[in-house]
Amino acid sequence: MASKPAKQLPHEKRKGEAALSDFAEYVEKQQALRFPSSKAVVGVSATAASTTATGKTLPAEVDHHEELDDILDSLNLSDPAPNVRLRDLLLSIGNDDDSLQKLADVVHERLIEGHSETVFDIGFENNGDSMRLSIEEWNTAYKRLTEAARTLRADCQILLTKNTGGELDGMATKDQECSGKIMIRQAPATVEQVIETRIAVVGNVDAGKSSMLGVLVKGDLDDGRGKARVNLFRHKHEIDTGRTSSVGMEIMGFDTRGQVVVSDTPGRKLSWEEIGKRSAKVITFTDLAGHERYLRTTVFGLLSSSPNYCLLMVAANNGLIGMSKEHLGIALALNVPVMVVITKIDICPPQILEQTITQITRILKSPGARKIPIFIKTHEECINTATQFVSQRICPIFQVSNVTGENLDLVRAFLNILPHHGRYDADAPFEFHVNDTFSVPHVGTVVSGIVKSGVIHAGDDVQIGPDSLGRFTQTSIRSIERKRIGVPAASAGQSASFALRKVRRKDVRKGMVVLSKSPDGASPKVYRDFVAEVLILSHATTIKTKYQAMLHVGPVSQTCAIIDVDRPFIRTGDRATVAFRFVQRPEYLAPGDRLLFREGRTKGLGIVKSVGYDPSNPLMPKQPEDEPGPISSLAQEDKVERAVPELKGGV
Repeated sequence: MASKPAKQLPHEKRKGEAALSDFAEYVEKQQALRFPSSKAVVGVSATAASTTATGKTLPAEVDHHEELDDILDSLNLSDPAPNVRLRDLLLSIGNDDDSLQKLADVVHERLIEGHSETVFDIGFENNGDSMRLSIEEWNTAYKRLTEAARTLRADCQILLTKNTGGELDGMATKDQECSGKIMIRQAPATVEQVIETRIAVVGNVDAGKSSMLGVLVKGDLDDGRGKARVNLFRHKHEIDTGRTSSVGMEIMGFDTRGQVVVSDTPGRKLSWEEIGKRSAKVITFTDLAGHERYLRTTVFGLLSSSPNYCLLMVAANNGLIGMSKEHLGIALALNVPVMVVITKIDICPPQILEQTITQITRILKSPGARKIPIFIKTHEECINTATQFVSQRICPIFQVSNVTGENLDLVRAFLNILPHHGRYDADAPFEFHVNDTFSVPHVGTVVSGIVKSGVIHAGDDVQIGPDSLGRFTQTSIRSIERKRIGVPAASAGQSASFALRKVRRKDVRKGMVVLSKSPDGASPKVYRDFVAEVLILSHATTIKTKYQAMLHVGPVSQTCAIIDVDRPFIRTGDRATVAFRFVQRPEYLAPGDRLLFREGRTKGLGIVKSVGYDPSNPLMPKQPEDEPGPISSLAQEDKVERAVPELKGGV
């Protein structure tokens, strides 16, 4: 019988938490190099775009000071053109077409920055100065903004007001000045322009993940016996046991006025096609398994779906236990913003709920997470938190019941104005990662996944691979679908499905990539070996060369062997440079790809630093001959190659 692993000492635990936080910052910097952009990041809100894109448009030799930019913006000195105050544009009375056009231009610019949606503050200038509006002036300004938005095929939705006396009025201010936050969302001209935000739903088994999604998507409440979750399950054994074992997908649509797209007939669930055609914004939920037995499936879903956000579900009567801690750790290390939903508050005793809240607060504030928990109980807190959620430090927490429906309206309101978060480059060469494969009658082989970069059109020539020998197959795109609706093109950051010509289903697999055809006909380079910066989250003993584990890089899941380390051995909490070698086949990798490896209770995170490995240049400096030291990395690599003969040589 295997001995129980020794419990971590407090100082070891603190070391691991601090290392996780530092490593997350390192990953974020490497991701900026992986997906550089010559312009503002597509899909980031106006607030985020100014901070994430500023540094990339400047030449390398120019010193960039964000604080100076903020000062210039507040003084309106950064733009040489004369600026017209927003108050004058909003209160221009009469048929002043010129001022209306200027206001429309301002709104249009913000819509482009916010990926077809933006939150507009009536009552404050761009530099934060108050407009000092009376109630009559506020009504005039809102009417004027609505007219300007209508010229851009956009609708306005009042999110929150101050001192206006409406039903959405927040806490009154002493100065009695009227203001309000307005969501402006543009109607998509075509289906492929629909805003898409991907959210991975994780948590321990029996936390209510599938039930929560069933209630959100369908609109009907749960009966407490699993009624809401049945529609989300893909297999019969999931219905029988009530436990998700596969990567489930559900979508939730919002129209231009922020209303959830649901069926007019009670109890009827809309098809994906109906939701896609009636929505201006679509939230794609990836329902992941919570049971420890399906950890591999959950890790694959977390890395392959490239989620913009992570929704952590916690049962109020159980707390943050089991796999939910693993899921939270992975999300933090991947730098995915986290939201927490505490479910089952209707059956939980008050003292147990208080213990759960205390536990979650303590974990989020720990050195490893460094999050600011914000408990959302009112509409005003919901709106203010959602508009600021681009900050990585904020973690909103909801307390809901799927049976009584308590606070579910706050979750829907939050999802409606959730800013699109992600780093994608539509100008880079086309790259598509395959998450799943299908064989569709009368269509042929279909692959689904995420467009990492570039743009692709139906009919374009592409290549898919690598196969077991590292080769790519030439093919073309027969048709493209998004959310089961045919579209002419797909661009970076979108999930899509491609029907491929003259490719058999057995020749494609999860983990392959689809790339644009090379002009010179050269096949893309693939590699067996690569070097990565890794952080060991947990391991009972020490890790040395020849150690093997299951490694996940995006949709790639394959056994890897460690062939070199930059030190004699690594333990829990250590950060090291490690050379890996794929055991089965070469894969297509690029520096900046995030990875996770695991074996039993061992877990580690990393990011690819370079592809390929030169045995003549080992990672660990050569030790003097008179000093006893560990076996050289060259000899260790030789042993690995003799143990696995087919691994010799790269591709």
